[in-house]
Amino acid sequence: MEDMPVSKYYDDAVMPDEMRRNFDVYERIDKLGIDLGSFEQDVVSLAGAGIAGAVIQESGLVFLSGTTSGTYPMNDDAARIEHGREAAQRAADVHIRRLHWALSCGGEGDLNDVLYTVKALGMVVSPGGGASSAAPAVTNGFSFRWHSVFGGGHSDYATDGVDPGGFSGVHARSAIGGFDGRFSIEPELILAIPPALAQAIIRNRGWLFPLPPAMLAKVQAMR
Repeated sequence: MEDMPVSKYYDDAVMPDEMRRNFDVYERIDKLGIDLGSFEQDVVSLAGAGIAGAVIQESGLVFLSGTTSGTYPMNDDAARIEHGREAAQRAADVHIRRLHWALSCGGEGDLNDVLYTVKALGMVVSPGGGASSAAPAVTNGFSFRWHSVFGGGHSDYATDGVDPGGFSGVHARSAIGGFDGRFSIEPELILAIPPALAQAIIRNRGWLFPLPPAMLAKVQAMR
């Protein structure tokens, strides 16, 4: 079993010891082949943006805006559902990359400080009126990627529904079809970090990611 890295925020968080992760999230990310990008690519200005990619609330909740993925609308054909499931997994990778920089760009924390995922919403492009029941199966690609990174019964590391690393990636979820668009799925996620970390981030560089121009200049100057 991997050793859990030292994290004062995670270590001080309120949770049963039996439910704490015992592994380095970044080791799993590396083994899963998830690209985390770079500071130069991913830590950019909010100037001109219509929405934020992430909003950090001082209670410790982090809201990730939706990201679209996939090419085709969904139906109940097995191959089409698999296309959507793979697209949903790629969307999770985009969110994980975004979250990494949202937590770490100012040096305050990182993905090892995530306490647990809270709520996912999978908006699946498919015919309405009950013509397709593909939305839950498609959105599983998104949910189960979070299991693999943070722990869960459907992770790549689980045996008989139990991940030895815990269940921090398991969340409540809605998966809904009947949406229109030139993509397959747009998922979004809410997750929890320690309130002390959220407050440290907000005090240092605000609650928005990407960063407002003044906060971006501040973070760049700190490097």
